[in-house]
Amino acid sequence: MTTAYKTITDVTGPLLIVEQVADVTYDELCEIEMADGTRRLGKVLEARTGRAVVQLFESTQGVATEGTKIRFLGHAFQLDVAEDMLGRIFSGSGKSIDGGDALLPEKRLDINGEPINPSSREYPDDFIQTGISTIDVLNTLVRGQKLPIFSGAGLPHNRLAAQIARQARVLTPREVEMQSADAQAEEGGDDKFAVVFGAMGVTFEEAQFFKQEFERTGALSRAVLFLNTAADPVVERIATPRLALTTAEYLAYEKGFHVTVILTDMTNYCEALREVSAARKEVPGRRGYPGYLYTDLATIYERAGRIRGRSGSITQIPILTMPEDDVTHPIPDLTGYITEGQIRLDRGMHQKGIYPPVIPMGSLSRLKGKAQGEGKTREDHSGMDAQLTAAYARGVEVRELAVILGESSLSETDKAYLAFASRFEKEFIAQDEYKNRSIFESLSIGWNLLQELPVTELKRVKPAHIEKYGKR
Repeated sequence: MTTAYKTITDVTGPLLIVEQVADVTYDELCEIEMADGTRRLGKVLEARTGRAVVQLFESTQGVATEGTKIRFLGHAFQLDVAEDMLGRIFSGSGKSIDGGDALLPEKRLDINGEPINPSSREYPDDFIQTGISTIDVLNTLVRGQKLPIFSGAGLPHNRLAAQIARQARVLTPREVEMQSADAQAEEGGDDKFAVVFGAMGVTFEEAQFFKQEFERTGALSRAVLFLNTAADPVVERIATPRLALTTAEYLAYEKGFHVTVILTDMTNYCEALREVSAARKEVPGRRGYPGYLYTDLATIYERAGRIRGRSGSITQIPILTMPEDDVTHPIPDLTGYITEGQIRLDRGMHQKGIYPPVIPMGSLSRLKGKAQGEGKTREDHSGMDAQLTAAYARGVEVRELAVILGESSLSETDKAYLAFASRFEKEFIAQDEYKNRSIFESLSIGWNLLQELPVTELKRVKPAHIEKYGKR
């Protein structure tokens, strides 16, 4: 029988201070029983000799220093997992909220995961098709990679997240060999592909959007959703990404699934960390965030990858909104250090009505070279991304020059780049959110656009590929 302590000396925000405790450890789960018999869960944030700081998973309203008991359960927060979680919706504390049957767990896992030996990791080098041209061609997503999306307030990152969740898939070897959209429709992709979606601090409307979108499009059948709203407790927001990743690790490493984890919005997660840090009266770091923000984010982002000897994999797409569109803000800044690139959404493109407003010059996938080319996508993919990005960057420069000098002052080559930039935005970047383009279709659109430019300007693609795919 666990000891019940009645030595709560202070209630500060979401925190309880408990004195005269023994054998209490960091991150240990505890149960708080109030005078009226109601019970709430919490976890230990700080443990010293004879003293513990506890954070509740719910509001501290009604919790008093007198008449309240607390029991320490001897283990960290654990999650019941099973393959039957696919197609289900859970709260940010792991409770089912879809009205379905109770889950029959196959295993109970610590949500903090287990450290992965770096020597057991396999290098990410397999292509994941999202159906979005600006990602698949220019910023290729690789199985086992962590590739964040940098957005801003009011930009359509939620729509983009839902689109990726609906469309992301691993191509079968036959699809790659056939190199055609027809083969893709026949095969249907790898059936061991799953999506784990974690939403943190979203509004009620956003939570309803994700639930309805997944249910309406049928994507829910291969997905697990964890939804934490802005009205839910702060500590639940901190637990949500770890619940999602624990589920992903079980599906990937024990059930052999290729799992894509989408986490939105990491800015809300970091704000929750800052709130807890302030309640603990810790010395703040940059912009008031705790000094351990980098380390904490790493414990989330580094749970992506492939493990030698395991057939499954975890690919991570964290989404964050940059305050005031500032890429030097601590959250995107630290995220960029830990992850392997970023996909940036541009406000200027959004204001022009372009969806998805992915800016090629500000985006990067550092591992894309390993998932491009023959055997992965198609032989002409490697080099095509650089050619399209360089041509568009030149076209944007010419557009700015034309505003100052007038289009009549441009050379014929400059006019070709200007025409290319305009068509590139309308035909390549712009894409209906329910349009799922195959990588082969996206590459064909790219070659069609490159015909605007003189052959002498195509310096980043091989002449053999120009001859084979760039017919004029």
